[in-house]
Amino acid sequence: MNVDDMILVSVDDHVIEPAHMFEGRVPKKYEDSAPRFVRRDDGTMAWRYEGQEILNTALNAVAGRPPSEFGMEPTCIEEIRTGCYDIHGRVKDMNANGVLGSMCFPSFPRFCGQLFMETGDREQGAAIIRAYNDWHIDEWAGTHPGRIIPLALPMMWDPVASAAEVHRMADRGCHAVTFSSSPYDLGLPSFYSDHWDPFWAACAEEGTVVCMHLGSNSRPPTTSPDAPIELVYTLSPISLMATAGDLLWSPIFRKFPTLRVALSEGGIGWLPYFLERVDYIYRHTKHWSGMNLGDRLPSEIFSEHVVLCFIDDAVGVENRHRLNIDNVTWECDYPHSDTTWPVAPETLMMSLNGVPDDEINKITHRNAMRLFSYDPFVHIPAERATVSALRAQAVGWDVSVKSVKHLRPDTASTAKAF
Repeated sequence: MNVDDMILVSVDDHVIEPAHMFEGRVPKKYEDSAPRFVRRDDGTMAWRYEGQEILNTALNAVAGRPPSEFGMEPTCIEEIRTGCYDIHGRVKDMNANGVLGSMCFPSFPRFCGQLFMETGDREQGAAIIRAYNDWHIDEWAGTHPGRIIPLALPMMWDPVASAAEVHRMADRGCHAVTFSSSPYDLGLPSFYSDHWDPFWAACAEEGTVVCMHLGSNSRPPTTSPDAPIELVYTLSPISLMATAGDLLWSPIFRKFPTLRVALSEGGIGWLPYFLERVDYIYRHTKHWSGMNLGDRLPSEIFSEHVVLCFIDDAVGVENRHRLNIDNVTWECDYPHSDTTWPVAPETLMMSLNGVPDDEINKITHRNAMRLFSYDPFVHIPAERATVSALRAQAVGWDVSVKSVKHLRPDTASTAKAF
C-alpha cells in the first residue's frame, strides 16, 4: 500500500482542556466550585480546583516543539499549538498529519478522572464529570462530525453511578470510557472484587470499551527516587503487563463474556511472550491453585477481550500473527512527547513494510471503527479520508517546529504528572 492511500484512525491522543469547557454545563449550585483555568502571577496558567493548582505542563503539549524543550515545566496557553485545546486547530493538525479520526484522553482530570475523587463533595464531583462528558460529546466530538471518537470519564468512586453514566453516554453515541489500570493503587477495590460488577455489566451491555491508559493508576513505573526519567518512559508501556495479568486471572472476563478492555498506549511488542507465559503458568498451576478456565487457555480469553494499541512498534507488527490481529489498533499520541505528528503516516509505514493491504486496513482504521462503534464514513466519504486527501486540505497550515527559548526541561518533576 502507498502511504498516501492509508486511512488512519488514532485510538490514543490527548486534549488540553480549554478554559470555557464548564461554562453553562455545571449545575448552578456548583458554578462557583467548578474547576477554573487561571493565569498565575508569573504568567503561567493552571486549573484551580478544591484548593489545588493543576499545571498545564509542556510534556502534555509538546507537539511542534524541539525535543530539547520537552519537559514538565508549566506553560501558558500561548506557548502550545492551538490544536492542543481548540477543536478547529486540532482538526487542522489532524489533516496535516493525514489522520482521519482520533480518540482523546483527558489531561487535567488525569487519565480516568482521579482528580474528581479528591473532592469532599462526591455529588459535586459527579456533576462536574457529567459536565466534562457533555462538553466532550457536544463540542470536542460534535463540532466536526466523524473526526473524534467520543470518550467518557467514569465516577471512579461509585460503580453504580459509573454504570449510569456509561448508559447515558451510550445513548449519546459514546462507546468508550476511561478506567484505572489498577484501581487498587487508587485506594479502591481490585479487579478481583465484585465491587465493579455494575460498571462491567453496563459496559458489556452497551458495547462500551473500557480504556485503561498507562499511568492511570497514578503511580509512575520506577525503581527508586533517583532513577532517571528514561527508566519511567522505558517501563511505562510494559507496566500494563501487570494490568493484563490482573484482568486475565480475575473473574471479570468469565462473568462478562462480551466485555472489551483496551490497553491504551501499552504497545504490542511484549505481548507474544506474555501470552506464552500465561499459558505456561496455567498449565503448571491449575491442578493445585484452583484456577479453572474450563477448556480455554488464558491466551484465548485475552485475544477475545483485549484491544491492543501501539504508536511505533516494529517488533509487535512483525509478530502480529501471534496476536489477534482483529484487535490491533494504532495510536498517534498527539500532542505528547511520544507522538509521531506530523509524520505519522511515514513513521507507521516503516513498521508496516511488507504487511498485506487487508491487514494494514485493519490496523490503521477498520479495527478501531468496529471496536469503538465509530463510522466516520457516514460523514466523510472514504476517498476524502485518505492521508493524501486530508493533507490536501491542510496546505498552508504551519507545522514547523517552534522554539520557546525560556523553557527548559524539569525532569525531576515528571513523575508528578502521573
